[in-house]
Amino acid sequence: MFLFSTLHPSNQKHSSRISQTEQVNPKAYPLADAQLSITILDLIQQAANYKQLKKGANEATKTLNRGISEFVVMAADTEPLEILLHLPLLAEDKNVPYVFVPSKQALGRACGVTRPVIACSVTSNEGSQLKSQIQQLKDAIEKLLI
Repeated sequence: MFLFSTLHPSNQKHSSRISQTEQVNPKAYPLADAQLSITILDLIQQAANYKQLKKGANEATKTLNRGISEFVVMAADTEPLEILLHLPLLAEDKNVPYVFVPSKQALGRACGVTRPVIACSVTSNEGSQLKSQIQQLKDAIEKLLI
């Protein structure tokens, strides 16, 4: 009986006890670890300040199609995840690295908005001060994909 009460969706007060890692969809690959997530979110925050950031799945899709995306970051706790699973396919076609971070809320904060953000794209800009940091992060993300 106890097992039923903790696992059954009608019993919502117990479902909040499930740890963050259990809620992450296995389709969210590659998923950045805690340290890499912090680095990614930090660079996203800087990119937002330098106006080198597009927020949202639609905007990220546009940057990929236009060939101005340096890398794409998606939230692994997006529900349903399928609404942004076209992005990894498009990113692979365009040879753009992509990565998942655990939280859409944290991604939204890094983007400088109060709402959750499920996807964003850091865009290229000639003569940007972020160029070296972006390149280091792209290399780290590409290592995850190997």
